[in-house]
Amino acid sequence: MARSTGSWLSGPPTDPSDPATPEYPGQFLGLPPSGPGSLPGMGRRIVALFVDWMIALGISLLIVRGGSASSLTLLIWFVIGIGAVTLFGYTPGQYFLRLRVIRIDAPVGVGFVRALARQALLVFVVPALFTDADGRGMHDRATGTAVARAR
Repeated sequence: MARSTGSWLSGPPTDPSDPATPEYPGQFLGLPPSGPGSLPGMGRRIVALFVDWMIALGISLLIVRGGSASSLTLLIWFVIGIGAVTLFGYTPGQYFLRLRVIRIDAPVGVGFVRALARQALLVFVVPALFTDADGRGMHDRATGTAVARAR
């Protein structure tokens, strides 16, 4: 008799026919499986975050001119994230990677309060690392938003 061994790293067994397992990311949110409005992979979101950080770093280096720009970079990234998502629904990095932040409860803009809460949680980075079955980070779940493909 064969014995199956595993560890806590292997996680719980998954059943593909389980109704709690989505067929594709965003299925439980009513989003399409591909194309505009679908949820992208983690790689595109990380690259968008990197682009936003480089923009903030460039602006802070222009302001500081040779001094330490670490705190100023974080502040500029924070302000760009809130302003851009409130006004346009995407940050510059998300725009270049064809992504946008959407509300999952209504077809309206994200708004200032949700953008502020989302960006405040992103400062800690850790909430973005914990994702659900749809691939949304804790910061998106807490604010009722999702990052989706724009086009």
